[in-house]
Amino acid sequence: MTSALATPAFDGRSAVFARADVCHEAGLTLPQGTPRILFEDDVWDFTDVVGLPVQLALCTRRFDFADITDSRWRLVAKELVLAMLAPRHPAVAELPRAHRTTLHLRSCAGRLDEFTRFFRWLTERGTSSLQQLDTRLCDAYLAHRRYVLDEHGAVVGEQGPATRRSAAQVVVDLVNYRELFTADRVPVDLRPWGGATASAIAEMPNGRTENKTQPVDDAVLQPMLAAALFLTSSLGPHAIELAQQIRQADRLSSRKTSGFRSSNRAPVGEFASLLGEYEQASTPLPKLAQHYVASRLADGWSAEDPLLSVATGVLARQAGESQFRAQWMPALRGRLEEAVAAVGVMEVFGRGADQITTADTCSLLPWTLPLHRAQAVALVGIVRTAAMIVLATASGMRASELMELRIGCRRPPEEPVPGFTRYRLASKVIKGQPLGGTDDEWVVIEPVYRAVELAEDLHEDQRDGALLFGRFAFTVRYTWFRNWVNSPAGQRLGLAPIPQGQVNLRMLRRSLALEMAYRPGGVLAAKIHLKHIAVATTEGYASRPGGAQAELLAEVNRHESDRNLDLVLTEFRNYQQGVLPAGPGARSLTEFFASIDAQLDTSTSAAPKTQRNDRDVLNLLTKRANVLHLGPANYCWFTDPSRALCLKLAGTPTADRPLVGMCDSARCPQATHHPYHRPVWAEHAERTKTFLGDLGKTRKTEHARLRNDYERALRVVAEIDAAATDQPDEDCA
Repeated sequence: MTSALATPAFDGRSAVFARADVCHEAGLTLPQGTPRILFEDDVWDFTDVVGLPVQLALCTRRFDFADITDSRWRLVAKELVLAMLAPRHPAVAELPRAHRTTLHLRSCAGRLDEFTRFFRWLTERGTSSLQQLDTRLCDAYLAHRRYVLDEHGAVVGEQGPATRRSAAQVVVDLVNYRELFTADRVPVDLRPWGGATASAIAEMPNGRTENKTQPVDDAVLQPMLAAALFLTSSLGPHAIELAQQIRQADRLSSRKTSGFRSSNRAPVGEFASLLGEYEQASTPLPKLAQHYVASRLADGWSAEDPLLSVATGVLARQAGESQFRAQWMPALRGRLEEAVAAVGVMEVFGRGADQITTADTCSLLPWTLPLHRAQAVALVGIVRTAAMIVLATASGMRASELMELRIGCRRPPEEPVPGFTRYRLASKVIKGQPLGGTDDEWVVIEPVYRAVELAEDLHEDQRDGALLFGRFAFTVRYTWFRNWVNSPAGQRLGLAPIPQGQVNLRMLRRSLALEMAYRPGGVLAAKIHLKHIAVATTEGYASRPGGAQAELLAEVNRHESDRNLDLVLTEFRNYQQGVLPAGPGARSLTEFFASIDAQLDTSTSAAPKTQRNDRDVLNLLTKRANVLHLGPANYCWFTDPSRALCLKLAGTPTADRPLVGMCDSARCPQATHHPYHRPVWAEHAERTKTFLGDLGKTRKTEHARLRNDYERALRVVAEIDAAATDQPDEDCA
């Protein structure tokens, strides 16, 4: 027992990992010629490790143990981190409570940060050894990390469960890996929080509740997606030309460009010739950006000077000089003032911009006003962000998958059948995959494919294999995008303002899943054909059942099941309140609801058990929910394929799903209409009435067809209104 409690003598070296090659032990590969990372190093730099995901920030690739001032605790942290990177090491594998799978570098970096914080906290409290750690100190540290304090030490908030789990995990790891440590160990009998896991201590959600990632609010999603689609389709081709102009101007302005002179005398002749060309072409002289003008004013220039805003440096390089020298001004001022008076001054980029139709289709305007270089670069960046938004919103790709996209990721379009084109993107799946990720392909719709093409054309490095977006902070880029849309530049183009509201890539992925499952007539369906997205996602699933799109489709299917149960329960409650369905399938659905209601009626039953809560009702409704399909203006209860009108019309009576796009719900015996569908039918009737009024008298066939369509819409609306006010028969109540 005495030997178990004792801490081994410490000579500054690890008893387990002395002189170990960290990457070799962890199974990480470094390029040839790269310095090896030794266990004794105080900084472990994994920057050059082969296969690290692009998403992994550079700061996360460097483990700095020097922030732990106590050399014994620094060794403890090194031993623990390497044990988590190399769980199959013989000394680690025999520990009963050690991790059996390798932790990701990001996870290990987070553990190191928390250990550094914990050891600093122990030092501040006067604790000099882990042997002094007891349950009281463990509880105190958890409380320290749990609450947010103001400058006076008063509690003003509470940290999230992830922070609490990190705090608890420090102590749990020190207990679980105790036998591995050389320099210092916690007491052998320490069992903080009764041996509970860090997740239980932190009260982490168990995952069976609703997904905590909320979708993007429709009030934000609609104008955001509309603006992104407008920028990629209408401004995209012009932004490519603007990006080329910027690159060309940068090559001319670079000090590394050869061929420039560096004269001491004023190049009077060269400037006279250059300014003559400006005057002959009636081209304004280049204009300085406002911050350069402010610098000139601070240097003593007069606000009335006609040359105050002239970009003399640009003119000097166009004249063959490397820069404009101040001593030239007396000799050149007169000629420059003449040119300013003749042609004026204007921003260099975006001159003579092509006209486009504004987003609100109200007018034709130049796609951009003249811009300074910084403004032009920013505008190109806004268009790239728009392409990123379209890609993320309509494909459901995760941030890690977007960052792995490279130039050349677009696969050649395929046409498996005439008139149907399949578009694919190649990237990598990072989440849940081994180091280096797994190659995968996404089947996407054409707007997404074109958005990626635009991003490639805007890229400065056109070589195949270059990162398309690289590592980016989406929330920052989105904020810039929203600010531009809401600025005078965006409003000038007729874009609807984007309200304040959180948007990130996780929220966009969840929005896509919910739109596909719950809202076939929602925002995405209005801006991008939602059925095409669903088909592309299904194609991607069929192409690689274990791939990323399979996970997205599985999420959509889960939402569809929840949606169907909610809809069936809602309609059952409506039935109980006397709001009945309408349409050809109404009688069948009403009889089904009556049978369920009869099973729930326990007034004549001698059994003490009752079934009145929603869970019991849902169990009875599940079978009917499994055959529910949403149409744009009806519900399809696909209980019997042989009775489905759409399958009869298509000649596929044995299909296992209805052809909702061919649905004639006014005649199909499995279709019902509900108050939820009334606005769709009422709007259809109103539009048809308008078309009837615009038809000429000679178009009798078209008039008869529209008249029948109009009368059918009115009949459906009347049936919905009548069913909503009828009470169920007594024998069905």
